This record gives sequence, C-alpha cells and structure tokens, in this order.
Amino acid sequence: MQDYLRRFLIAGIMAVCVGLLFLGVKNVQAESPPIHELTSEWMWPSEGVLTDSFGTRNGDHKGIDIAAPIGSPVYAVDEGIVTKSYYSDTYGNVVFVKHDYGMETVYAHLQERIVQEGVKVAQGDIIGKMGNTGDSSGVHLHFEVHTKEWTFDKKNAVNPMTALGYVEVGQAIAAASHKQQKAIETSARPHFAEVKTYIVQQGETLFSIARENGMSVTELTELNNLNDSLIKPGQKLLLKK
Repeated sequence: MQDYLRRFLIAGIMAVCVGLLFLGVKNVQAESPPIHELTSEWMWPSEGVLTDSFGTRNGDHKGIDIAAPIGSPVYAVDEGIVTKSYYSDTYGNVVFVKHDYGMETVYAHLQERIVQEGVKVAQGDIIGKMGNTGDSSGVHLHFEVHTKEWTFDKKNAVNPMTALGYVEVGQAIAAASHKQQKAIETSARPHFAEVKTYIVQQGETLFSIARENGMSVTELTELNNLNDSLIKPGQKLLLKK
C-alpha cells in the first residue's frame, strides 16, 4: 500500500512539473509579439527606389535593395548598438545594428561607413552613405532584417517588408522617423522621385541609354558611380526622371 501511494505521489508531482513547464512555454510565446508589432515604428533605411525584393535569385536574396544617387544617406531604422562595421568582398562596406528583442539589421554596399562598432545609435541617425562596394552591380543599399543575430547562412533572415510595410519593385520610398510619420504611411506618399531604375538590355551601351533618356554619358556615369563605360545585360542603372 505504501509503495502504491509513493508511486501515486511521484506521478502527481511529475504531472504538475510538466504542466508548469507547458505553461511557461506558452507564456514565453505570448511575450513574443509578431515582427510587425515589434517594428511598427521603424523607419525605412533610405530614400530611393525599390529595385529588388526578398527571396529573389532562387531564394538567395535575403534582403531588399533600394537605389538612389551615390552618397545618399543611410539611416538606422531604430535605436540600437552597432555590432559590426567593416569591409567584406561580398557586402562591401557594411554596418550591423542590434535592436530590441535581439533583432539585427544589416546595411550593405555602402560608399562610406560613418559609425564604428560599439556605438549607440538613435532612430534616424546617419550610419553610412549609399554606394557600390563589394559584390554589387550598381549604386544601392542592400538591407536585411534578422530576428536574432546575423549568421553566415542567414537562417534568421526575414522579409524586411514584414517590418517596414509592403511596397512594389519600382516604387519610390521616403524615409522619415516615426516622430514625423510612420514609415508605412510615408511609403504610400513617397517624395523621392528624382531617379528611376533601368535594367540594361543585350546590345545596349551607355551612349544609347543616355541618348534614349535625355542624359549625357557623363551624367549617367556620375549618377551610377561608374569607373568606365563597360556595362552588361541585367545591370541596374539609375536614370534621371
């Protein structure tokens, strides 16, 4: 009889422990709001034109691309700590910023990095200037969002538009802190309209593209920060509207 009671008590204690563990997991899950709620006051990282979206290139593109003239300011989407600031062959000049809830954002292909590792940034602080460094085919910002820390295989990458709001490729984007107006609202009323993107076709040259768009070769070269006149099919160029 005593053995039976002992087993009954042990089974009861185990059931209570399992129940508490289950409740704890549910509570942790309940304390982790969806990404769009965590980032509802984030701003867009730059003004420009959206030229590529998340998941393209057979799923290998783990961010979005925003094109604008060389040297355009790149902003911190929210306050955080700069975790990395360096140059790589792929990202070029790149800055990583850690935000609340462990989220991390990546700003790549910069012409210049303005902040260094360990610096605390506020939303809207200029952390770099848009460029064409690293593995890049034209002046643009490559922007990534990771739900946890960035990893080499980018397993934590999520669509940045989940955080910022959805826009179409080719649409202009305006960057404004939430103290001025929310990023989703500004994306619907963009004021950046000085440039548009163009994809080079087979057989085209800088001269033919410039002539067709009412520009000089010099203007086209300077706008896209080109070192020479060599272009290739599929390359993205900025054109004046």
